[in-house]
Amino acid sequence: MKTTLRNLLPATALVAALAFTPGCVSQKKYTALQTQNTELTRSRDQLQAEKNALEQEKNRSEEELRQRLVSRSQQVNRLNETLSGAEKENSQLSADLKEREQRLAELQTKLAEKDRAVQALRKRVADALLGFNAQDLQVNLRNGKVYVSLSEQLLFKSGSTKVDPRGQDALRKLATALKGNQDVNVLVEGHTDNVPILKGTAGIRDNWDLSVLRATEITRILTESGMAPGQVTPSGRSQYAPIAQNDTPPNKALNRRTEIILTPKLDELFQILEQN
Repeated sequence: MKTTLRNLLPATALVAALAFTPGCVSQKKYTALQTQNTELTRSRDQLQAEKNALEQEKNRSEEELRQRLVSRSQQVNRLNETLSGAEKENSQLSADLKEREQRLAELQTKLAEKDRAVQALRKRVADALLGFNAQDLQVNLRNGKVYVSLSEQLLFKSGSTKVDPRGQDALRKLATALKGNQDVNVLVEGHTDNVPILKGTAGIRDNWDLSVLRATEITRILTESGMAPGQVTPSGRSQYAPIAQNDTPPNKALNRRTEIILTPKLDELFQILEQN
């Protein structure tokens, strides 16, 4: 709007002055001036109202903007705090990952050492037991352990718990190969077929007794030949861990065996795994 309050005030004053100057203007002009004065006053009031409304709108806009800026500033602060926490967490995770990688590398090194030790143990045992029939004595690696499997034919007469001289020779050679090696646990497992023990067999009630007594007798020979008693454990599995069906005489013969299981001690590996 081109008309301003500054322009309205002189015109209003002029009309007022003319109104109190008798005889200077005609009634028609006086009425016209009054009408103009009324319109100008209305315009002035309207402009003032618009000005007040604009100022109020300006104040509201400034307040809204201020509140938005405060809210945005708070959001930025929270975001910075979150980022700072994430950076700290990321740093900790990186440190933990690095430590785990170091432990994994150490574990892999120990596993490699353990594998080499098991291979060397198998070779030492196999070399010590050269000359025995492969059907009577076998040395194998399974699940990181050395298995020395001896047939009943090499060790015992049927139903007996006394080791034959040839079997005693094999056991003494095995003990010599293991003597002084305290890093190996030795488990002696007795196994039978499913043929029941004859009633009246002295000191033996069933295949459990037979398998345990045979393992105990073998353990005694190993320890008497130089192995540490605390290193060797006898156990009996009776007929419940067969390697073949008990349906033919050859298969039953395979099941009548003693397995000497050599397990390297894994204390260091377990410590590393516990740390992980």
